[in-house]
Amino acid sequence: MIQDEIGVYTQILQWRCIESRMESKRLLYGRFAISPFRKGQANTVGIAMRRSLLNEIDGASIISAEIKRVKHEYSTISGIQESIHDILINLKEIVIKSDSYEPQKAYISISGPKKVTARDIEVPPSVRIIDDTQYITTLTEAVSLDIELNIEKDCGYRIEDSQGYKDSLFAIDAVFMPIRNVNYSVHSFEIRGKMKEILFLEIWTDGSLTPKEALYEASRNSIDLFIPLINSERKEKNSEMEEPEESHTSSAPFQFLPSDMEEMTKDTAFKHIFIDQSELPARAYNCLKRVDVHTIADLLSYSENDLVKIKNFGKKSVEQVLEASKNRFSINLSEK
Repeated sequence: MIQDEIGVYTQILQWRCIESRMESKRLLYGRFAISPFRKGQANTVGIAMRRSLLNEIDGASIISAEIKRVKHEYSTISGIQESIHDILINLKEIVIKSDSYEPQKAYISISGPKKVTARDIEVPPSVRIIDDTQYITTLTEAVSLDIELNIEKDCGYRIEDSQGYKDSLFAIDAVFMPIRNVNYSVHSFEIRGKMKEILFLEIWTDGSLTPKEALYEASRNSIDLFIPLINSERKEKNSEMEEPEESHTSSAPFQFLPSDMEEMTKDTAFKHIFIDQSELPARAYNCLKRVDVHTIADLLSYSENDLVKIKNFGKKSVEQVLEASKNRFSINLSEK
């Protein structure tokens, strides 16, 4: 039994591994109990942990295979029992653990007659094959088979476009998901006259990491998602202390993002912010609508000089638009 403690408010959360077993080399199971939660908290944590386990944990996978002297995926080779398509499907089933985020290469170079399994793959030191009994193909005659495998580490799925590959190089739809399944359940109990909750979490992995390791990694990933929000709040408070006379609520809504991400976020956000949210006077608002300016993204295509040229759009209306754009969205149209 393994136990750890994490301080949450005035209560102490405890977790315990209550069951652990290896169903096969490619299927490990762990069941964990976490408590005590206040009413409603266990379900919140259960949902977050399940999503993080299934979507946020990295895994390694074969993404493509180069098979010499083969031009087409549905080719057959004399002396090899399976078609190339079947060999690629078998390669997709191989479970791999990689300690590197750099692309890796592995090789199969073998002569028959022989039954070829994952044991026959030559891998670099940073890569380990979890189940080397995984079947690949059978060489029924004295022929050679040479395959170069490309391995990457990522998360989720990757559907490869085979059109971008040359002859003899075949794409493999990669599954970078080391978590096979996650279940959770919540149960209530009473302690010192107060109702508390206990969360039971079941985790199945593909053997490239243990359920306990998966739980740790999912927890760290969830925390990492919220750290930037905490840091942003601190920076904003420090900024307000340095310039107490100015309001920072809406003047720079994207100021804490990296520059490239900031531009992408702005472009997307401004397409969904309509100009009526600028709280412009009716005259300026109606003039903009008449020239098909409906969103802030539409407004970005206009400079101060362009606004002046709009019919019935007076100098005062221009000033109102410039002021609203700058104060609410940090857009300076006068510099365009």
